[in-house]
Amino acid sequence: MPSLETAVKPLQFHYYRFKNKVATRRGLFGNYDYKYLFTPQLPYMAKKAGRKQPFFGLNSEMPIFLGFLLGLQHALAMLAGVITPPILVSLSANFGDELQQYLVGASLVASGLLSMIQITRFRIPKTPYYIGSGILSVVGTSFGVLPLVEKVLPMMYETGYCPVDASGKQLECPDGYGAVVATSTLCALWEIALSLVPPRYLKKLFPSVVTGTVLITMGASLLKAGFQDALGGSGCVDGICPYEGGPMAGQYGSARFIGLAFLVYVTIVLCEKWGAPIMKSCGVIIGLLVGCIVAAACGYFDRSSIDSARAFSFPWVKTFRLRVYGPAVIPFLVVYTLLVMETLGDMNASMEVARLELEGPLYESRLQGGVTADGVNGLVAGLMTLTPMSTFAQNNGVVAITRCANRAVGYWACVILIVMGIFTKFAAALTSIPKPVLGGMTCFLFTSVLVSGLKIISSIPFTRRDRFVLTAALLPGIGCVMIPTWFDNVFTYSGNNRALQGFLNAITLVMESSYCLAGFVATILNLVLPQEFDDGDEDDGDDDVHCGEYEYGAGSGGVGGTRTL
Repeated sequence: MPSLETAVKPLQFHYYRFKNKVATRRGLFGNYDYKYLFTPQLPYMAKKAGRKQPFFGLNSEMPIFLGFLLGLQHALAMLAGVITPPILVSLSANFGDELQQYLVGASLVASGLLSMIQITRFRIPKTPYYIGSGILSVVGTSFGVLPLVEKVLPMMYETGYCPVDASGKQLECPDGYGAVVATSTLCALWEIALSLVPPRYLKKLFPSVVTGTVLITMGASLLKAGFQDALGGSGCVDGICPYEGGPMAGQYGSARFIGLAFLVYVTIVLCEKWGAPIMKSCGVIIGLLVGCIVAAACGYFDRSSIDSARAFSFPWVKTFRLRVYGPAVIPFLVVYTLLVMETLGDMNASMEVARLELEGPLYESRLQGGVTADGVNGLVAGLMTLTPMSTFAQNNGVVAITRCANRAVGYWACVILIVMGIFTKFAAALTSIPKPVLGGMTCFLFTSVLVSGLKIISSIPFTRRDRFVLTAALLPGIGCVMIPTWFDNVFTYSGNNRALQGFLNAITLVMESSYCLAGFVATILNLVLPQEFDDGDEDDGDDDVHCGEYEYGAGSGGVGGTRTL
């Protein structure tokens, strides 16, 4: 039996470690140069070579205040990417203020909780597989579902799945949203299954020419919706935005709306040019904040929803009837396939900035765990009444700037996101943002999705065969963006066979979803057509998915810093 002295020693060790952490300057603040984070790079200020910042590795000792500060920076960097999808999905389902606030708050809470799964690494008992990458990699609401929702919900209204009043006005459709969530939850099993396939085979099946094409068409489709908001919003009544008698109502596309959106755009550019490092990684949020301040001063805000919002909330305060919507199954499988390839790129970028090994069994295991966690998070998000959650990588820019890849910072970010989501007043303030301000931000985010696709495609050899695949895939994909209803009149069936009608609706949904159609064409042609090299082309032997970087990234969603795919 161990002596009392032997039993007490570990307790003494933990006590002195805790005391050193909370009662010493080194434990609280460390030797980090905080001034560097907040110093603007103005033209008249000479750039001085500061002392080299310490690098905090995955499990390094992290000062408390620095951990909180960098965690706040990560939370702000991903805030816009987390809140944008639930706001836009709510608008597509014609939800009122209460449901919009619920979805935004629930997304923030879920983002924090599910990020903990990705940051923490769990081994599946009695198997060689893991859940979670075990690195500083965060999770947020996926942008990939937005183009799909914008096609599915209108179809639900047309087929009577969602209610319409006698005048033809579309009403709230919680059952339609519940069907989207249920279908997403079921299809998340596909990503979990794909995560068990070795990453090298997935990269061969979905190379850069495929993923780049999908992201270009997805970004173009998203940008159309964002630009509509910048001009006043897609739900304007009789050409008056937001509605007749609303706060600062005006004609769709009026100068006042374009000016607000342009203010957000210019602010983001100025942050990138002259902002302090902490401002660059949060540039889109700063642009949104400046736009909100100006909009509030000019009377664009309606405070009624903020005043009436409850103080606290949490997921499951609202629930939705879950029912699988057949026509959306195939498009959701495409979304989750794209998320697999996105996560592989995200994990590579995250491990690179964290100075971890990029080959070997541990590297492969982290990739597998990251993709599995991404699928599990999509499944759990559905059970939390939300659309898919997927891995963000825009926070890699924050890691690169701050030289901190410590997991403790990720946990701080998770706690901050959860606290933000619990306070419903905060979610109410976010959902009441005027459409032009929101549009100015989302246009920047959505364009970055398109740019990421261009970056990925630029890494391929561009042989004659590659150019042919891109041309053949982008033709129908971009065509869907330009004329979204091009396939509406192909099928003329009007009988009572609901199974047949659902099957035809599924085909129509795929044919009118730009990234689904482009992805199918690119994948098939990539497998069928042999690679041919022109004179002067060199085969580098690398058919893997290349990781493209872009600022203020989105894709799965996200903002501020570098988004890598």
